[in-house]
Amino acid sequence: MCRHLAYLGVPTSPTGSLIEAPHALLVQSYAPADMRGGGTVNADGFGLAWLADDAGPPVQYRRARPMWTDGTLPRLVETLRPPVFVGAVRSGTPGMPVEEAACAPLADDRWMFSHNGVVAGWPSSVAGLAEKLPVVDLLGLESRTDSALLWALLRHRLAAGGDPVGEVAQLVSDVDRAAPGSRLNLLLADRDLLVATAWTHSLSVRVAAGGVAVASEPYDGDPAWRPVPDGHLVVARRDSTGGVTSEILPIDERSSE
Repeated sequence: MCRHLAYLGVPTSPTGSLIEAPHALLVQSYAPADMRGGGTVNADGFGLAWLADDAGPPVQYRRARPMWTDGTLPRLVETLRPPVFVGAVRSGTPGMPVEEAACAPLADDRWMFSHNGVVAGWPSSVAGLAEKLPVVDLLGLESRTDSALLWALLRHRLAAGGDPVGEVAQLVSDVDRAAPGSRLNLLLADRDLLVATAWTHSLSVRVAAGGVAVASEPYDGDPAWRPVPDGHLVVARRDSTGGVTSEILPIDERSSE
């Protein structure tokens, strides 16, 4: 069922949250605490995406193997101090491919995206949503997975000028109507915005002076971690001074029928 996390704030190293913390993403790859019946380990790949200090697109490092087998990642993250990053480990849904392209975070020239969960009744349940995409978007899916389709749907809506927070909420609502029982914890981040949903799966948020972190499972014992209520989303924004503000909102109030 996967695990993911994200950070938006002052430039910081991902080493703690990914590697060194007591319940870092590395630990969650082999000993997750709350998979809610969606598997026992997250051994089908992992990924990290981040934005450097320049104005370039996100950088991705993804591998279709267990996170604990990768010797490059610990040294890589030690060299990074990004202002925003997204990390994920994958537990592949039966019938979906185990390949690098299926590993979150997915990304384009601006955004980083991750999906923790599963679309119930895939793929027939969401065929009606998929048919609204341009054919070239369907042909260009990075992988034949539910997460890749969710990303294509969201990216298409953002390219049409949709508000990112509203479009994330609307996508959750649309997929839930088409495929009831889906688990739809989504993450979307760019240089100045982080949106994370809690929809039938666990999510926690930590607000600190330097920034905002969200995670499927808290990666340390900081008492500042708070669970996000089911059916809500976290919105963190970078303001004009470089600080980060955050709020928790009901998803149903951000989407429309």
